[in-house]
Amino acid sequence: MLDKPLMPKATAVWLLENTSLTFKQIADFCQLHELEIKGIADGDVAVGIKAYNPILANQLTREEIEECSKDPNRSLSINKKVLDYEIKTVVGPKYTPLSKRQDRPDAIAWLIKNYPQLSEGQISKLVGTTTSTVDSVKSRKHWNIANITPKDPVALNLCTQNDLQKAVEKANRRVESQKKAKLKLEANK
Repeated sequence: MLDKPLMPKATAVWLLENTSLTFKQIADFCQLHELEIKGIADGDVAVGIKAYNPILANQLTREEIEECSKDPNRSLSINKKVLDYEIKTVVGPKYTPLSKRQDRPDAIAWLIKNYPQLSEGQISKLVGTTTSTVDSVKSRKHWNIANITPKDPVALNLCTQNDLQKAVEKANRRVESQKKAKLKLEANK
């Protein structure tokens, strides 16, 4: 969040017109020079600038202005509001440009070679392709298998490192749970 008001000169104009704050208080709040505030008050500076209400913009409160008007040694402080926002991820197939589509089989080969625990569905989600393409590269029946060289999908910009790590962790958990289930089944026999 900014530590100075939006449109400082327009805010200074409003504060001069609507409050009894000192030039120093307004100058400190708007991060302008005190002589510039005096020039605005005299009509030499900021001629034609429309006043901007910092209360409506949620940068100051009426109480803050009243308290500072009573005590000329007190300085105004900007209203800092923490905004919560969430990052939305795109669900479903992602678009891969034509220039990157020939890189998909290379990325699939790299994932199969380096992370054999990944399922075909996970690989297809990471790279943005179909499970039949993953299966054809895995079984070496792809139409262009002779020209496929394993390449990192992160370096090819087909997925992020974070997505790849999450998929590998999920696959590792799946493999561990399958091992535990198998041991439990053998112990019950």
